[in-house]
Amino acid sequence: MNQLAARLLNFRKGELPLAALSALFYFCVLCGYFFLRPVREAMGVSRGMDDLRWLFIGTSVVSLVFVLIFGGVVSRLDRRRFIPVGYLFVIVCLVGFASLLIADGLSGGGLIGTDAETTTARVVGYTFYIWLSVINLFVNSLFWAFMVDVFNVDQGKRMFAFIGIGGTLGAIVGGWSTNLVSGMTDSVFLPAGLMLTGALLFGCAIVIMLILDRLAVNSEHSSLSASAPASVGSMAVEEARGGEEIGGGFADGLKAVATSPYLLGIAGFIVLMAVSNTLIYFTQANVILDNTDTFSQRLQGFAQFDLLAQVATLFTQIFITTQIIRRLGVGWTLTILPLVTVAGFAVLAIWPVFGVMAVFQALHRATRYAVTRPARETLFSVVPAAEKYKAKPLIDVFLYRGGDVAGATIDGAMRMLGLGLAGVAAATVPFAAAWCVLCVALGRKQQRLAESEQPVPD
Repeated sequence: MNQLAARLLNFRKGELPLAALSALFYFCVLCGYFFLRPVREAMGVSRGMDDLRWLFIGTSVVSLVFVLIFGGVVSRLDRRRFIPVGYLFVIVCLVGFASLLIADGLSGGGLIGTDAETTTARVVGYTFYIWLSVINLFVNSLFWAFMVDVFNVDQGKRMFAFIGIGGTLGAIVGGWSTNLVSGMTDSVFLPAGLMLTGALLFGCAIVIMLILDRLAVNSEHSSLSASAPASVGSMAVEEARGGEEIGGGFADGLKAVATSPYLLGIAGFIVLMAVSNTLIYFTQANVILDNTDTFSQRLQGFAQFDLLAQVATLFTQIFITTQIIRRLGVGWTLTILPLVTVAGFAVLAIWPVFGVMAVFQALHRATRYAVTRPARETLFSVVPAAEKYKAKPLIDVFLYRGGDVAGATIDGAMRMLGLGLAGVAAATVPFAAAWCVLCVALGRKQQRLAESEQPVPD
């Protein structure tokens, strides 16, 4: 198997077990999330687009508070504890949301956006929307922070695409299952059932992560063991590396981003990406809201969009991703997303129909997850461990959600000015040009840091 992996996947002998467990870990994380994502989207649009814009603002505020609290937790717990604790927190919250919806349904209440909507259903629906909008970035950021801790720069370029395929398969299974179930029932208990299924999958992710961590610290193919003293036995290595506290304070992430030009550049990339995502998201939400009547139909519509996007992502990961990063490098690979954004809006401005919207969002998300994600996660492989777990969540969660708010504001302003899709397409041209320049600069900086093997300067 190792020899076959070496030929087909560009792995080196002994790397396959680590990569396979990492892919299974990501499968569980994204499968769990994609049981939840259509529920969130359906709840968010059920009372109209104006409420959705306010939810974006609430999400941004909550994300800052959450990231600061998380920074404090990271300072006091070792890696092997705070990653499982983070996913356990997700499970507890999901059980809580599901319990409230089940109790409300048993008492005769209805879901948000229906004629039988109750105050409990509305509060749970909006709270769940904000909570998952923060948590989904957090669980992904935590996963990839662990990956760049386990693998070095060279391994990341070769293996992250394979690991991403595991996550995409999980997303496809989650999206397909949600689409199937939501098409079979209009039950008031549908969202609660999907939440509990997601909780079960996050529980599986915790178990796999602990197994992967133990394997990594005892493997010569992992960065975790490579940095430990060679004279120390395997169990001692595990304690030295797996039990190492990150240290510092809750505001270290803010300080790191504010004082590092490299991290500021990554932050700028994330904000620009979030703005483009939000403009596409609002366009998609309007299309689904205009073409559905019931909660289960809206849920099914979002699940169908997710499924199409993940199938496109899987195709891209299998046949394209690894070759692109290897041949173009990190910086030029990152420029593909802004170019797809401009092209997509241009085509949508000419043919503003449901099918074109579906294809555009599928291609955009495939580029974002299959091409851009492995490349941008490689940017963090030259960042010290403390910044991976503190600055990275700040960038991936708070600043991403800040970009969401900016995108929602831009969308609202364009609609007030009466600008249609043609106006949006024209506005994305200079936006994408600046984005491309930033991508190339980040790629060059990452390459210099990787070659010098020095930590990012403050």
